[in-house]
Amino acid sequence: MADATKKAFVTGHPVKHSRSPKIHGHWLARHGIDGSYQAIDVAPENFAAFVKTLQANGYRGGNVTIPHKEAAFALVDHRDQAAEEIGAVNTLWFEDGALWGGNTDAHGFAANLDDHAPGWAGNGPAVVLGAGGASRAVIHALKQRGVADIRIVNRTLARAIELRDRFGAGVSAHGMAATDELLGDAGLLVNTTALGMHGNEGLSADPALLPDHAIVTDIVYVPLETPLLAAARARKLKTVDGLGMLLHQAVPGFEHWFGVRPQVTAELRAIIVADLVPKL
Repeated sequence: MADATKKAFVTGHPVKHSRSPKIHGHWLARHGIDGSYQAIDVAPENFAAFVKTLQANGYRGGNVTIPHKEAAFALVDHRDQAAEEIGAVNTLWFEDGALWGGNTDAHGFAANLDDHAPGWAGNGPAVVLGAGGASRAVIHALKQRGVADIRIVNRTLARAIELRDRFGAGVSAHGMAATDELLGDAGLLVNTTALGMHGNEGLSADPALLPDHAIVTDIVYVPLETPLLAAARARKLKTVDGLGMLLHQAVPGFEHWFGVRPQVTAELRAIIVADLVPKL
């Protein structure tokens, strides 16, 4: 039976699709930790009550996914810098009885690129497609790594302008019509939109317009190779799929709850890739 003092969770609505239990379950087994990590579906109207009872129910913390990230931001006692700047919380943990909220998506994004495209941050201007919550995490990561020219492209220009104003110097906002022009000297193209997911096929930008040294990454990981990544690979550009972001964003939370910093390995990736196949 798992030690009741070593319990963590992921909550969302719905949450049954989450791969987080497989990720954390693998690490618990790998490190021989007597603990548990479970998926808990909580409706939005019940989320605040759920958070208030975490400590009483023996949880050390957990992950928060859609649609609870903004609500979690408002409910915690303290927030880390990433959560403050991104405006959303995806990781909860306790310190000295206080509930902390963090955002590990930016860490996950940067660590994935570190793994598969070392030196990416010095590759030149970045074009970010989309202006939703995931885009905020990506922009935060780019700014933290010193990318000086970040170009947000979004169908609704007002949303891009909102993020430009939020993140300040070095960030510009553009409508979709400007995409082709912005790609000419871009060293990094990041898709944060749902375009390219199964059931939402399409190309969010044309990699043929990028310079030869450009890196193309998509935060979508179902499918692993989106139409954007396939087009970039055909153009012989460096590509990085979105699965590593999911794996790496899980690392800080596990360390908070279980006291060990786990590694993202080829073995873990293979386990999650195998889990994706029946769901395609």
